[in-house]
Amino acid sequence: MRWNSSLPLLLPALVAAQSDPGPAPIRFTTLPVADGAPLDVEVATQQAIAALLALQEGEGRDQWPYEGVYREDRGQLPIGYRVGGTAIACLGLIAAPGYRQDARRQEAVDRGLGFVLETLDAPRMQPDFVGTYDVRGWGHVFALQLLLHLQDHALVPEARAAAVERRVGWLVATLVASAIPEAGGWNYSRPRGYRSPRNSASTFMTAPALQALFHARARGHEVDAQVVEQALGALERARSKAGGFAYGAPGRSRAAAEESTLSMMDRTPGAAARAAACETTLLLAGRGDPDRLRAAVELFFAHWDDLAVRKSQPGTHVEPYGIAPYYFLFGHLYTAQAIELIADAELRDAFRARLRAVLARSRDADGSWNDRQFGRSAGYGTALALLTLHMPGLPRPVAWPVATKAK
Repeated sequence: MRWNSSLPLLLPALVAAQSDPGPAPIRFTTLPVADGAPLDVEVATQQAIAALLALQEGEGRDQWPYEGVYREDRGQLPIGYRVGGTAIACLGLIAAPGYRQDARRQEAVDRGLGFVLETLDAPRMQPDFVGTYDVRGWGHVFALQLLLHLQDHALVPEARAAAVERRVGWLVATLVASAIPEAGGWNYSRPRGYRSPRNSASTFMTAPALQALFHARARGHEVDAQVVEQALGALERARSKAGGFAYGAPGRSRAAAEESTLSMMDRTPGAAARAAACETTLLLAGRGDPDRLRAAVELFFAHWDDLAVRKSQPGTHVEPYGIAPYYFLFGHLYTAQAIELIADAELRDAFRARLRAVLARSRDADGSWNDRQFGRSAGYGTALALLTLHMPGLPRPVAWPVATKAK
């Protein structure tokens, strides 16, 4: 199948499930795990893999759509969420040990990879933006992360190698082109218009986007240094005195901002889900330090209960902390990544054990994880949990060369 202007935006053969509301929400009973109890990682991994394989959907069983409350044309799930959710699910399946010996996972990932590559041709995945809210950038970020990871580990099927290499370059160029001008960074919400420099960067989105570009540059792709430096500047401006990060990067630094002066969406408890991602990214670019990184990890644990209140609940940015449910497991993933960059081995081991313990508290009865009220989003959640569990065995994130400066 090929996308072209003569075809409808969404072909039934490609996204059959998108024309209806999808599976009814699934209500799981959280597994009773005592606070601090150890998680049997091997058992949890096998159950999570089984859950992920069962959740793959579509006419060709080739995708894991992330589902939230946002819809695009005619009430359909956004293409960006389908691409991004599928890429994340593939990354989760690959992260679990034994992938090279597991034909079921390899076949599922190959189908998912095919979906990602083909769907990047969709009109709503092109370098563009519709209206003031458009989530295609999430698909670009995680599709790029998936393709680079497959290349790093020689996991790209030979028949798809040329397409993967071409798409990596295309995704790099697309992310660079879609950065917020002057102010820097990326955001799916741009109320002042797509190309306005008065938009603020989403710290949640900017950190993963930068890590993907760091990785691409390390593999030899040209990445505009000015775009990277502007985005790093946006993250730095978002730091608050309390150790958190604003939801949207402000025009001026918040380094001296007190907790009491922050808006609902910028308060420290909600920021606990994004601080580790931001501090890790800044550290990789020479703009952070080990003390800030450790503080971000500690912030996550200090406010885990505040984040857990929003897990699988309706609504998005609500009082008291403005944190949306879908950032609950995101916070676990990037806290796990930050832990692996801590030099002190004893402290690192202690943080790993603590993270496994809190992750166990949110596991559902079928062995999956889901921080939304929608059943199909368990694919996204379970993949993030697998990546969290197996972060110690994954490659470290790639650094941005500090000597590289914008021209």
